[in-house]
Amino acid sequence: MKITPQMLQEMKRRGEKIATLTGYDFFTAKLIDEAGIPLILVGDSLGMVVLGYESTQSVTMEDMLHHVRAVARAKTRALVVADMPVRTYDTVAEALRNAARFREAGADAVKLEGAVVEQVRALVAAGMPVLGHIGLLPQSAAGYKVRGRTALEVEQLLRDAKALEAAGVFALVVECVVADVAKQITASVSMPTIGIGAGPGCDGQVLVSNDMLGQFTRFSPKHVKRYAELAGPMREAFVEYKREVGSGKFPGPEQSF
Repeated sequence: MKITPQMLQEMKRRGEKIATLTGYDFFTAKLIDEAGIPLILVGDSLGMVVLGYESTQSVTMEDMLHHVRAVARAKTRALVVADMPVRTYDTVAEALRNAARFREAGADAVKLEGAVVEQVRALVAAGMPVLGHIGLLPQSAAGYKVRGRTALEVEQLLRDAKALEAAGVFALVVECVVADVAKQITASVSMPTIGIGAGPGCDGQVLVSNDMLGQFTRFSPKHVKRYAELAGPMREAFVEYKREVGSGKFPGPEQSF
């Protein structure tokens, strides 16, 4: 049975934590789905971990559509959410037009950063589920710093969460927020919160798959736990392949026709 936004909301009501991972390609999406992860985010983080950009701010619609189509081909049980890249939902009209392109590419829902209430309300009215996102907003942030350290920031975060809830988001990503504040946000809204660098008090967690697998080595954020260290074995395999080609060991009789 395909996971729906309503099923994720039921998970919150039951107190069941929601594990979320990013996925950018067919093969990884299939493995994530086989592991029982209920939500796959085709994040604009692909700009950094797949395409080699310095930030998510260089990611385009065409970049995102290419990867959404690849993930959609995996026919996952998981809900597939597409990040709407920067400058693609500045107005309601742009949000509706570009969300429709994501739907055609196979996305089940879209994610927008910030308290863009009018855009969220219009998308939900058009039948497109929306995942909200507050706290650190990589598409517009000048630097990566934790939010919720001052009373003013806490007040704004709570206000944004309530505004997005009223607009109809089915869940809310809370990024790089002081743990106690994220817990307070989670208790104040009816929809699930999905934390990233926001402590254990959220209803779920999301990690960039390349980070948790140890494939992205440019830097490692504090909130990341590495569940594998794949960069080393991959590099070793490439070196061994080069050595065997150079020595004539590969291909051998068993790889020849």
